[in-house]
Amino acid sequence: MKYFLDSAKIDEIKYALENWGIDGVTSNPKHIKSSGKSFYSVIKEFAEEFKDINFPISVEINPHIVNSKEMVASAKDIAKLSSNFVIKIPCTEQGLIATKKLVEAKIKVNVTLVFTTSQALQVGRIGAAYCSPFIGWQENSGVDCELLISDIMLLYNNYDFATEVIVAAVRNAKQIVEAGRFGANIVTAGFQVYKDSFEHPFTDKGLKIFQDAWDDTELGTL
Repeated sequence: MKYFLDSAKIDEIKYALENWGIDGVTSNPKHIKSSGKSFYSVIKEFAEEFKDINFPISVEINPHIVNSKEMVASAKDIAKLSSNFVIKIPCTEQGLIATKKLVEAKIKVNVTLVFTTSQALQVGRIGAAYCSPFIGWQENSGVDCELLISDIMLLYNNYDFATEVIVAAVRNAKQIVEAGRFGANIVTAGFQVYKDSFEHPFTDKGLKIFQDAWDDTELGTL
C-alpha cells in the first residue's frame, strides 16, 4: 500500500519523503491556508521542489467553480505547471463530467469528496487516476466505513478499473490498517497521524528494559 501525505507544507513533505519514503502528496484549500502562503506560491513551490522525481501531487481547483467547462479550464491551467500534478475535482455530476473530459485530454484527476460506492463506481468507469473516499468525517459521526472501502475495492477488482483508490480523511493508525486490510491502493493522512502510527508505548517500555540490561552488562572486547 502506498502512503500519501495530506499536507501543503514543504518542510513536512520533504521530511516524510526522505525519512518515510512516502509515495505522493494530497493537498486541499484548507492545507494551503494552513501553510500561511498564497495558493499559487505553494503550487509553484510544489512544481519546483519535486520536478526531478515522479511524485504525484494532488492540487485542488477553486472549490467555488461548479460548472464542468470552467472546471476543465482551471484544471488545464494548473496541470501545465507540473507533470506531477493531479487535479482534484469534487464528486458532483458536473465534477464527473469535467473528469471525463480531463481524462480524455490525458490529464490526471483525483476525484475527491467521495462518500458512497455509487459515486466511486462512476469514478472508476470514466477512468480517473484516483478515487478518494473520505472516511474520517463519516466515522466521527458514527458511520462504520469498512463496508464502503471493501465494496469499492470489490467493484474495482470485478471490473479491473485502472483507477487507484486513495482512502482519505484518515485520522488514526486503525484506519490505515483497515484501508490496507481491504486492499486499498493508497492511504493519505496527516504528518502526525503517520508519526503516531509508527510508535507504541510498549515499544518504548521494551526499549527501556533492554537499555537497562545493556547498561548492567559487561561489554568485554570485540
